[in-house]
Amino acid sequence: MRPESFEGAAPYVEFRGVEVAYNELVSGLRGVSLTVKKGEFVFLCGPTGSGKSTLLKCLSREVWHTSGTIVLAGRDMNRVPARDVPLLRRQMGIVPQDFGLLTNRRVWENLAYAMRACGKTKREVRQMVPKILEQVNMLQRADAFPRELSGGEQQRVAIGRALINDPPLLLADEPTGNLDPDHSVEVMELLLQLNQKGTTVIVASHDMPIVERFGKRVLLMELGKVVADTADLNSSRVHEEIARALSMPEGHATLDGEPFDRDQEAENA
Repeated sequence: MRPESFEGAAPYVEFRGVEVAYNELVSGLRGVSLTVKKGEFVFLCGPTGSGKSTLLKCLSREVWHTSGTIVLAGRDMNRVPARDVPLLRRQMGIVPQDFGLLTNRRVWENLAYAMRACGKTKREVRQMVPKILEQVNMLQRADAFPRELSGGEQQRVAIGRALINDPPLLLADEPTGNLDPDHSVEVMELLLQLNQKGTTVIVASHDMPIVERFGKRVLLMELGKVVADTADLNSSRVHEEIARALSMPEGHATLDGEPFDRDQEAENA
């Protein structure tokens, strides 16, 4: 399946020469340039340490880029002051890999707590919680505690929590990383349903079977760079590159086609 055509649509997310440098030796992103159209579904793929999570965190301002330009919905992120970051985050849904649920709160309380923190009234919470739980197929488990849920159910609750402000953008960092194949498919199908309703979805993943199954646009990252994009290149070639990159041992990537061991490189620095 080829990715949908968004030719002619204005960029919703745009990176122009973005760098994230932690120090002189360690970089999170290296000259990243890309665009994502409104309503797209995009996978960020690559081995551990390739920059996938850093890219997502630049959008949520958990990480601040050191050079280059990031534009979100027409707004230059360089001009977003720190005091406006909480408001910015309320305009996006963020799904972490580790679920991030409050273990001593029931499912509905996890959503309610997040809503109240965002300024929702008690009346709004009572109205919205059942609707969101129904949307993620968790209404029947509203009174359960996280420890009583499967991994897939916990992830659906985490996605529900990310939807409390009906965000136009959803960022998911390895949402299937802790799930078995069946639950992985369930979670990705939920994200696909949200995308089909108009939400722009960006997913960081190294789950190759899932990426192949859903046939969406793929950006392959290595060493902080975007090195392949199914929007620009032959799709089969990109998926071959992804499979090669993800088959390398942890801590390894490639540099100009040759194996590169970050740990060894750090020892030699």
